[in-house]
Amino acid sequence: MKTSKIIDKGVKAALQLAETEKWGSLSLASIAEAAGLELKDFHGVADKTDLSEAVEPHFDAAMSEGSFDSDETARTRLFDVIMMRFEAMEDVRDGAMSYLRWRDRSFDGLALRLKARAATAKWALACAGLDGASKLPRGLQITALAWAIAQAERAWREETSPDLSRTMAALDAELIKIEERLEWISARRRKRQTEPQADA
Repeated sequence: MKTSKIIDKGVKAALQLAETEKWGSLSLASIAEAAGLELKDFHGVADKTDLSEAVEPHFDAAMSEGSFDSDETARTRLFDVIMMRFEAMEDVRDGAMSYLRWRDRSFDGLALRLKARAATAKWALACAGLDGASKLPRGLQITALAWAIAQAERAWREETSPDLSRTMAALDAELIKIEERLEWISARRRKRQTEPQADA
């Protein structure tokens, strides 16, 4: 079995187990059993830490369907792909919540969160066809989008509606803020370009 397949099965099994157990308490042996694999299948492939690191990419993969309709605005395309991610998380809500609690309350998890948020933002841009040239510096673009996703995640944790209305509202509000900042920056640049140069 391919390494990627073993890891994918391991992550899915871990999320299932985490519906009733704390993420930090899961063992690789129990994950292997739940995945229908033997512990030896993970030898040299992945341990519990590796599987924990693979959870965020697992949810990121849900965005891979993409949203590339040129008739849609950049904000709409980003909204669509990021909501695909939250829908995937919603499908395994209890397990995902267990993982998130571990991620946000452990030293290893906090370090992972910083890295994962940037990776999620980068992949969201790619899945929306927005990873090319931008009016914003690349680093600022990624940081702003990572923040927007983080705020939407906070709303998702408190979600009570099956249609994820709270999450959608939070995400849309954050993306609008990014759009407004981008328009402000563009306006400032245009103003500087049209201002007469001072005499030397």
